[in-house]
Amino acid sequence: MKLCSGWRRLVFCLPLIFFLHHLFSVMELHQESRVEDRHKKVRNKFDHLVLGPAAGQGLHNRLQCQGVKALNKTHFSASSNRGYVGENIAFVTVFTIYNSSDMSKTSGSSDVTTVGNSSYNKVERSIAILNVFINFIQVAMPQSNVVILSDPASDLSINRDKVSIYPIQGEYSRDKLMLQRIRSYIAFLERKLEDHSRDHMHNYIFVDSDIAVFDDLGQVFHDYPNFHLALTFRNNKQQPLNSGFIAVRGTYDGMSRAKVFLQQVLEVYISKYTSASRMLGDQLALAWVVSSDTSFDAKGFAKAQPFSKEIKGASVLFLPCAIYNWTPPEGAGQFHGMPLDVKVVHFKGSRKRLMLESWNFFSSSSSVADMLCLILSSGRTKYDF
Repeated sequence: MKLCSGWRRLVFCLPLIFFLHHLFSVMELHQESRVEDRHKKVRNKFDHLVLGPAAGQGLHNRLQCQGVKALNKTHFSASSNRGYVGENIAFVTVFTIYNSSDMSKTSGSSDVTTVGNSSYNKVERSIAILNVFINFIQVAMPQSNVVILSDPASDLSINRDKVSIYPIQGEYSRDKLMLQRIRSYIAFLERKLEDHSRDHMHNYIFVDSDIAVFDDLGQVFHDYPNFHLALTFRNNKQQPLNSGFIAVRGTYDGMSRAKVFLQQVLEVYISKYTSASRMLGDQLALAWVVSSDTSFDAKGFAKAQPFSKEIKGASVLFLPCAIYNWTPPEGAGQFHGMPLDVKVVHFKGSRKRLMLESWNFFSSSSSVADMLCLILSSGRTKYDF
């Protein structure tokens, strides 16, 4: 105020006032522009695959690719499906459809996605992913069954051979879905325990519906006959366990101990991680239950080798994510490629377009190895799902 005191100085101060006002306006506009640019970058997703260099070139026991052509023999090209006789497997997943009428009110042309020759709205592409999930299982393990745990109020109808819908009451909202998934697993095991004397025995693999199975997973139950449940791990201190793959032996003892184990996970989830109920809470709760056991040594997670531990009264088999729950990197090169014996690929988050693209590629080529090169080379794509 002293700078411009007195009417004689007003004439000299006016230009300064206008200059400062203009400067602040430009700075504000520039700031808004930067925020808008960041927003656009976040929303800028491709509607097609962007192929780049395949990670892991030159590394031992890693898939080597030239474009989408595999240069070395994979586990799949070196041997045919072994078909573990006597290992009856049922894949169990949680899936629901959200109110399509509510979604259509807010949907526009931007909510329609085209993959190959097909276009999908939000509901249709979720169903398409579920069908591709089933397709991969039926190619790799044609004798297995698929069980879909769903909200009884969900308008879900899947007419596929060896596929059944199993309604379980619960809270299937988006914010509670991960919490409900564990509750649904527990409820399913409880019912199977009640029917065990009348039911034909199956081993169960509880999985997310955005995974692709490439090999007969009966090998897990065949080669490791003493575990009650199996979890997949990675060398990550904060999130060492991924809940997208949980195998349960279908004996009465196996299902009983797995149910008790999951109940403990649920209790920890509710008491400690409800703020992460939409995602990650289940994985944090899994890690807490495992690491809180005094006999457990987290050093086992440092090597990508299966190992077993007694945890909370259950024999738990730990399987490396690199083989049983491999995820395509978002940003090619951040991982050391793809193991030649990968059995399960998990298309988490924005990778779901890649899941549909992979199935389309496999349908036209019938080559698992070349399809894996497509997946491995697509690490830089931010998809539109």
